[in-house]
Amino acid sequence: MKDVLTLPNAEATRYLGIQLGRSLPAGTVLLLEGDLGSGKTTLVQGLGSGLGIQDSIESPTFTLINEYLDGRVPLYHFDLYRLERSQTATLYPELYWEGLEVEPGIVAIEWAERLPYKPHDYLEIRLTYQETGRQVELTAIGQTAQKLIQALG
Repeated sequence: MKDVLTLPNAEATRYLGIQLGRSLPAGTVLLLEGDLGSGKTTLVQGLGSGLGIQDSIESPTFTLINEYLDGRVPLYHFDLYRLERSQTATLYPELYWEGLEVEPGIVAIEWAERLPYKPHDYLEIRLTYQETGRQVELTAIGQTAQKLIQALG
């Protein structure tokens, strides 16, 4: 299942993140793809606001994973920009999306195309910067993700 949105500016991208943060359940995985400046971090900042997270959300380009535990549900924010595809497995992202060693939350992974493997169920969010704003393509993979995208309407 796929849905395409056109957002006029960064504030609209942030607002989409806020809507997602208010409605997505723990266990949701968001795989974010797009060029530099396409709005991935802006979307995650809105997601954090929607979850009620008070901390400033920055892209974890050097730390690779930031954990925000004080929201409605935890937010685990990955940034794979500085890693090669073969290096990303060493972060064990499945521990987060399967909730094995951490409290289940929302997992948002920037530069997800660098993952060597993906979960069985996720929302892929591809952002493309255009002169008229951003195009956001939401693709639901798996039954749970398809139900989520239908609920977003």
